[in-house]
Amino acid sequence: MAVLLAVFIPVLMLGVVLAMGRYEDLMLPGTPPPSADPEPAATAELPRTP
Repeated sequence: MAVLLAVFIPVLMLGVVLAMGRYEDLMLPGTPPPSADPEPAATAELPRTP
């Protein structure tokens, strides 16, 4: 009986952690998608040094 308990507790805890992560994904709002227009500083090329 003790062996079964020692085997099933980690498996059940893993299921709890995965379920909590899924619950968090469903309940909390996600981050807004990035805008379609990139910032000018992000698209400018850096000067090359010889």
